[in-house]
Amino acid sequence: MSLRKNSKNSVVMMNLQYALLSDNSWQDMARWQTPDTPFMTFEFWQALSDTGAIGEQAGWLPIYVLIHRPNETDGVIDNNANDDKSNAAQPMLLSSEPIGQPVAVMPVFIKGHHQGEFVFDHAWAQAYAQYGLDYYPRLVTSAPYTPVTGQRLWLAEGEALNADILKTAIAGVDDIAQQVEASSWHGLFVTSKMAAIANASMPTDTDIEMALNNQKNSGTVEPIELPILERQGCQFLWQNKNVSQNNKQFADFEAFLATFRAKKRKTVRAERRKVAEQGISCQRKCGVAITAEDWQTFYHCYVMTYAVRGQQPYLTLDFFKRLAASMPKHLMLAQALDANGEIIASSLFFYDKPNSQNATLYGRYWGALAEYDSLHFELCYYQGIEFAIEQGLTYFDPGTQGEHKLVRGFVPTKTHSLHRIYDGRFVPAISNFCLKDRMHMAQYRKQAFAALPFNIDNMPTFDSTD
Repeated sequence: MSLRKNSKNSVVMMNLQYALLSDNSWQDMARWQTPDTPFMTFEFWQALSDTGAIGEQAGWLPIYVLIHRPNETDGVIDNNANDDKSNAAQPMLLSSEPIGQPVAVMPVFIKGHHQGEFVFDHAWAQAYAQYGLDYYPRLVTSAPYTPVTGQRLWLAEGEALNADILKTAIAGVDDIAQQVEASSWHGLFVTSKMAAIANASMPTDTDIEMALNNQKNSGTVEPIELPILERQGCQFLWQNKNVSQNNKQFADFEAFLATFRAKKRKTVRAERRKVAEQGISCQRKCGVAITAEDWQTFYHCYVMTYAVRGQQPYLTLDFFKRLAASMPKHLMLAQALDANGEIIASSLFFYDKPNSQNATLYGRYWGALAEYDSLHFELCYYQGIEFAIEQGLTYFDPGTQGEHKLVRGFVPTKTHSLHRIYDGRFVPAISNFCLKDRMHMAQYRKQAFAALPFNIDNMPTFDSTD
């Protein structure tokens, strides 16, 4: 599937335009801010691309919406502005107009499936099918195969996300959708800031409800601007904050465990003891200390997590080796060894620089060669907590799902996704679904929060507005 070469390069805001690019040549067109997570680094995306994890064959066909300020001379766009830039990268343009000063880039994938997304809209697809309509292709903006909250745009140095940038990016998305006849766009695991900007600057489900009521009361039918709909979810986030000690970071794992109620503390210690009683020990390796043999063993374990479900993994051994070569400072591998010193399980983590704002550890890929009592909790959670404390990281994001994370001190945290439905006939029903879903998730998060294992002096504050 491809877009037309002469796609319109719309002037969306007073000083912003968008261009559609089919490759990553935009990376060399400006100095870009350091991404807020390792999963938006160029190295991570290059590894995805080079190993076929994204691309047409994988069903993740990327188009890049480049937001830019047009080159101007006396207030007139200079259509020859790029002609003399012989040393600049030559982009594969899907737009007919020249590119000015880059401001931001938002990736958009053309997809015919829901694989690797973690925010699912299967019910919406079924609704389309019931009426004999195509729900595919659909458009997705996300970090592929990675349920991590983050900013879904790359920003040039000196820029900050605002309503103009986001509205221009969405205009580019709308252009793509029109060309490929996409049913919808889905921005997954966006930051609360991005969700707030969208809700403040673009039509929402509330606006649609009011417009529909006005139509009903007036008896007239007027065009309704397509909204941005928000869904909310819940993930469990460990926080390196000792509440009773003015939110100081924990000195060690036992200091963290001391914040639990006695019964819950006993449960964690029992789990760790069970692992040791099976003759299992754990070790952690970072960056270049992870050997080629370690990667081979890790991948064997990783494949096993899919094999038990009769599935094939999304990512290849070559993908992980490329990460090892290109971004070793972001990688930690936790290994479990049996009594003979043989590796029986592995868990791969990513992490931010410890001195970065809100530095986070991300637990992402794990596998074991057999079933062992409590080993998953030890290798995927407790080893991660110990590492986060040692490195002075602020948060630990272990991934999606799980009340089992809740009872081990991971705080229920709101997640956000944005959605745009291009068939107006489905907007009211899906809008109502999103509204009810947000209410349900708010109630769920409140109930989950009450089940945290902390004693009364160490309970974090429930933030209903986060």
